[in-house]
Amino acid sequence: MGDIEKKLFSTVPFIVILILAAIFVLPVMALAANQALDKLSEVGADSGPYEQVTEESGVSNIAGAVIQAALALIGVIFLALMLYAGYHWMTARGEEEKVEKAKDTITRAIIGLIIVVGAYAIWIFILNQLIYQ
Repeated sequence: MGDIEKKLFSTVPFIVILILAAIFVLPVMALAANQALDKLSEVGADSGPYEQVTEESGVSNIAGAVIQAALALIGVIFLALMLYAGYHWMTARGEEEKVEKAKDTITRAIIGLIIVVGAYAIWIFILNQLIYQ
C-alpha cells in the first residue's frame, strides 16, 4: 500500500466517527435548546414581586435533585475507579500482583455500584408502594 492509501484508510474511521457523532448529538442539542426556551418562557410568565412555593420548588423536588446529583457523583467516581484500574492493569507488564490489585479494584468498584443502585431501587420501590398509594 502506498502513502495515499494509508492516509485514506486512517482518516476514514475518523470521518465515520465524526458523522455518527453528529447524527447522535445534533438532535439532543436541538432538544436541549427547545427545552431551554420552554423553561425561559415559564420563568417569564411566573415572575412577580413575590415568589410562591409551588410544587416545582417543593421539598420533594429539591430532595430529588440532591439524590440525582449524588448518583451522578457516584457514577463519576465509578468511572474514575474503572479507568484507574484499567490503566494499572494495562501497565502491569505481566506482574501478577499489579494485575491482581487492578482486578480487585474493578471488583470492588462494581460491587459498590451494585450496592448503591440496589439501595436506590429498593427505596424507590418502597416510596412508590407505601407513600404514593
